[in-house]
Amino acid sequence: MKLASLKSGRDGRLVVVSRDLSRCVFADGIAPTLQSALDEWTALAPQLAALAARLEAGTVAAAKPFDPRLCAAPLPRAHHWADGSAYVNHVELVRKARGAEMPASFWTDPLIYQGGSDDLLGPTDDAAFASEDFGIDLEAEIAVIVDDVRMGIAPDAAGEHIRLLVLANDWSLRNLIPGELAKGFGFYQSKPATAFSPVAVTPDELGHAWRDGRVHLPLVSRINDAPFGAPDAGVDMTFSFPQLIAHAARTRRLGAGAIIGSGTVSNYDRSRGSSCLAEKRTLELLAGGRAQTPFLRFGDRVRIEMPDAAGRSIFGAIDQRVVPAS
Repeated sequence: MKLASLKSGRDGRLVVVSRDLSRCVFADGIAPTLQSALDEWTALAPQLAALAARLEAGTVAAAKPFDPRLCAAPLPRAHHWADGSAYVNHVELVRKARGAEMPASFWTDPLIYQGGSDDLLGPTDDAAFASEDFGIDLEAEIAVIVDDVRMGIAPDAAGEHIRLLVLANDWSLRNLIPGELAKGFGFYQSKPATAFSPVAVTPDELGHAWRDGRVHLPLVSRINDAPFGAPDAGVDMTFSFPQLIAHAARTRRLGAGAIIGSGTVSNYDRSRGSSCLAEKRTLELLAGGRAQTPFLRFGDRVRIEMPDAAGRSIFGAIDQRVVPAS
């Protein structure tokens, strides 16, 4: 099934969305918000699935058109948002450009950081930044939303806690990152609010594309309507989502509604394009000695979407303008 949160209060109002993203129905009688549904997922998911089936059959009198512009993030604020870097080829490439060696542990021990989860952007919300000089960059990703996960869980068991998948744009301010990392305390100012797709989907909606804890489909990014990248999200994902979840839960429990991101989707096959400007600039640097592609400017538009094998949008699109903060 497909779920979304229409803008209403701080936590949105839960709707069930049709597979073709054309219609929706409020789930008020089952769960008022997505977080409340996740809190009692075992009991409430069958009721939501039954409502989704009636919506597909056209027997829901209260159904109405679905408009992504009315959507908040599926979880407008989450208890936990942690982002990995599961595409180690991307990390290897960036380190190579600055002459840094690649620690062998990067291939066996996932990288992950904890981001801000109190202010998550809806799919068409403007992305506001204080200055273009910060080096504004997109990062097209996939993320999973889990229910309660116990501390110390093994990867084989962690996959059973994946309830929903979403797309994410984990905005980065590249010119602030080096100074922050040099302090040895991680990201903060360089990682502003993350945006999410209008719809969160259960894994079964992906069919055969969801296997081995990965999504085997292209993640398509466009900048100002021009194609930017469409790497396959499953091909070169070094760490699966169950592995990322187990890593995040090694020393702490994860509460229902925790979001775990994949990191920037990237392929060794560079002909598929990139999911962030930093990668493209790195390739330019390695090929010609300097980066030519600029970071984003105010007025630029970024669109991120994942089509199924028939070309139909699965999650709806993240479609945002870059604007100056007021």
